[in-house]
Amino acid sequence: MAEIHELTAVELRDALRRGELSARQAAGHFLDRISAINPHLGALITVTAEQGMVDAAAADDRYARSVRDGAGLPLLHGVPVAFKDLTDVAGVITTHGSAALEHKPALLDGALAAKLKGTGVVSLGKTQVPEFGLTAYSENRIAPPSRNPHAFSRSSGGSSGGSAAAVAAGLVPFAPGSDGGGSVRIPAAACGIVGLKPGRGLVPAGESTGDAAGLVVAGPLARSAADAALLLDALKPAGPPGVRREGAPGYLEDSARKPRTLRVGVTLDSPWQTIFPFTPDPEALDALAEGVRLLEAAGHETSDASIRYDNRYPDAFTTAWTAAVGSARILPQREALLTPLTRTFRRRAQQRSPAKLAESLAFLRRFQRDTIAQYTGWDLILTPALAQTPRPVGWFTGTAHGNGYWPAAEWAGDADGDYRKQCQYAPWSSMVNVCGLPAITLPVHWTGGAAGSGLPMGIQLIGPMGSEALLLQLATQLGF
Repeated sequence: MAEIHELTAVELRDALRRGELSARQAAGHFLDRISAINPHLGALITVTAEQGMVDAAAADDRYARSVRDGAGLPLLHGVPVAFKDLTDVAGVITTHGSAALEHKPALLDGALAAKLKGTGVVSLGKTQVPEFGLTAYSENRIAPPSRNPHAFSRSSGGSSGGSAAAVAAGLVPFAPGSDGGGSVRIPAAACGIVGLKPGRGLVPAGESTGDAAGLVVAGPLARSAADAALLLDALKPAGPPGVRREGAPGYLEDSARKPRTLRVGVTLDSPWQTIFPFTPDPEALDALAEGVRLLEAAGHETSDASIRYDNRYPDAFTTAWTAAVGSARILPQREALLTPLTRTFRRRAQQRSPAKLAESLAFLRRFQRDTIAQYTGWDLILTPALAQTPRPVGWFTGTAHGNGYWPAAEWAGDADGDYRKQCQYAPWSSMVNVCGLPAITLPVHWTGGAAGSGLPMGIQLIGPMGSEALLLQLATQLGF
């Protein structure tokens, strides 16, 4: 047998269910890898080794009862995972990536942790995030930054950057992330793995509060489409009827089916390009060209797609995206511990009138209708995943020095410059959340010329509502 961390999540799940591996063996192996690699990677901010082994022992007891009594096992029996540190896990501190909050253990599991624990997973810890999940990089003032497994000098992206780095480095077989503006797809692309943002309403939204625009949804980070499909099966609700019809195959089974011939619109248009002009890196264009080549080799049709985006989008999205941080419960004496970006956007959110937020939300609903209407000219829309190669650690904040994390006094204060860089780095992400559509990122290109060589660059495929299975089928067909 291959090393445990070399198994796909599907293979690991099957080995655990057959009794070829015990849950304690699996948890112990991944905890050993975390101990060896995480000090350099910064993917996990909290490691719950003792509780993880207790839970693994309980899973092994459950397996023994199933053999004795013929009882069934849950879908992800004994499979190790780690939760993003925006998700409450009972008995574990949730930092939200912020030095401004008191760090107390959660009393109860949040909805996402409760859902996955109910499918049998064993949690090994919490993964690094930016403060309140606001940024496209996973750096904060409380712990070392999450780094890219393919080059420790580079960022793993954000906000699910710690989760993506952990999956790419083999510290966990897959992981749930949350995506409100690209937070699954951006780090997946940066770390060279598969990232799936489900459509609005398919799975629990994660732990977001104050998300008036309905931007946030939980989604899988995985090394293959099949692994992502398995985690999506675990994330989706058991009901109500109509989400997936009774007796229908799961996403894992569906992902192995060949998709129909598809018409794919290829575009570089972005709703950010007017306010924040950008030129995609050559590596981003190389990834897009490789995506076109793979699609056409598989028999699909591609054509140029010209998408017109309303130039009022950036202001409306930013208003909706930052509304929740304005109402976050932070003691006045701890406000100075916020990062410059959070502090700036919190102040602006507090100064906005309720009418301004309502106006922005109404605009985003119109933007959704107009954009989806344009997308219907094709079965899927194809863009690069990122406009630039994975950025150096500290590049967004102006603190690209040293290897540690940065106390308050050493963070640069240019919040607007930071935000502009993020929007130019990932200009094709947030509008998908506004539209509530499913999208998947695939690592089709490597700057070193071969898979695993150099830095990964990916493509994004955006589908209509309900197309998660189709996106997974296409990813499988393309070899991911």
